[in-house]
Amino acid sequence: MKNKKYALISVSDKTKIVDFALGLTKLGFEIISTGGTKKYLDDNNVKTISISDITNFNEIMDGRVKTLHPSVHGGILCVRDNEGHIKELKENNIELIDIVVVNLYPFKEVFSPCLRHLRINVTSGCKFSCGGRQTVKIF
Repeated sequence: MKNKKYALISVSDKTKIVDFALGLTKLGFEIISTGGTKKYLDDNNVKTISISDITNFNEIMDGRVKTLHPSVHGGILCVRDNEGHIKELKENNIELIDIVVVNLYPFKEVFSPCLRHLRINVTSGCKFSCGGRQTVKIF
């Protein structure tokens, strides 16, 4: 494990996300991001790490499955003062994730026409971040 700070950003509404991400980088965070968010941040000169580089697995099913991986959730759910958890992270080469930035899809526009757009990533990101609530901040 390195002594780096990581923020995971995966949002549908990208309003002001560039400013927010740049602020995090100024505070020393490295940005991990997914699909469209990564492209948007990269296009706006925010250096990002692809979620696929963290998981060593490509996003699948039209991006519906991307963050559901032990390399992500282990980094979020780790109890940082639990030596066993830290040992398991090191053994599995998993980095701690300090901040999770997600937002939900606009339900009226997205879910009314077709419920197939529902993505478990965002809701699980919220849920798992709450599991690491002692040390992980969710925005």
